[in-house]
Amino acid sequence: MGTTSKALSLLDFFSRKQPLIGLSALSRLSGLNKATTHRLLGELADFGMVEQVGAGRQYRLGPQFLRLAALREHNVPMRESASVLLETLANQTCETAHISLLHGQTLSTLSFAYGAGHGTFVHMEDAEILSLHATSSGLAVLAFSPADFVASVLSHGLTAHTSQTQTNSEAIRAQLADIRSTGIAISVGGFEEDVYSHAAPVFNANATCIGAMAVAAPVSRMTPDLSQRIHGLLSESARHLTRQWGGFPPDNFNTKIDPQRGPK
Repeated sequence: MGTTSKALSLLDFFSRKQPLIGLSALSRLSGLNKATTHRLLGELADFGMVEQVGAGRQYRLGPQFLRLAALREHNVPMRESASVLLETLANQTCETAHISLLHGQTLSTLSFAYGAGHGTFVHMEDAEILSLHATSSGLAVLAFSPADFVASVLSHGLTAHTSQTQTNSEAIRAQLADIRSTGIAISVGGFEEDVYSHAAPVFNANATCIGAMAVAAPVSRMTPDLSQRIHGLLSESARHLTRQWGGFPPDNFNTKIDPQRGPK
C-alpha cells in the first residue's frame, strides 16, 4: 500500500458513531505506528481532509469533503435520485431501504430511508461500510461481478461479523449461483444479528455492477408474504435506478418476476 493509499485509508475509520478519533486510536485501528499516523494525518489536514478539534486535539473529517461532495452531486446527482426511490420503497415496504456503492472491495452506503408504521426498525449509518461476503448488498454485487474480482474477494480472510456470517468461500460461491438465477440476494444475520435483508444489483452504462439497493427488516417481522412483496418492489426499484443513472443490466440478467415466487 502506497503513502497516498495509507493516508486515505485512515478516513474509513470515521463514522456517525465515531466522528472524533484521537491519534492513538487511529494508530491502533490502522495498525500503523504513531509517527506514521501523525505524518499522514498532517498531510490530510494540509488539504482540508481532516481537522483537529477540542482540548484533546482529536481528529474529524475536514471541510474539503463538503466542497467535493457538492461538486460530485452537481455533476452526477446520484444521491438525489436514489433518495427519492428509497423513500418510496421504504414507505411501500414499511422497512429500511438503502443503496450502497462499490468502493474497492467493500460497499459504502450512499443513502437510506426508514419506513413508517413500526416501533422497531433496522438503523443505518451515513457512509456505513458493508462487507461484500456478509451482506445481501455485497452478495448481490459479487453475483454480478467478474470472476477474478470474486476470486480476489473470497481469497482473503473473511470476517465473521456474527455467529451466522458465512465465511466458507465455496458455500458463498453456491449462493452467488442462486442469486444470478433470481436477481435477488438474501442475508439473514450475516452482518448484524436479527437483520433479514434482500438486495438487488444496480448497473452502470457498461452493464457493470456498481452497487446494490436493499431492504432490511428485523428477522422477527419477516414473513413469506413480506419477503415476496419486497422481492417485487425491490427488483423494480433497482431496475428503475439503473435506468435513471444511465445504466443497463447485462444481457443475461433475469428480469422476469413470478408473482408467486418473486424474481426469477
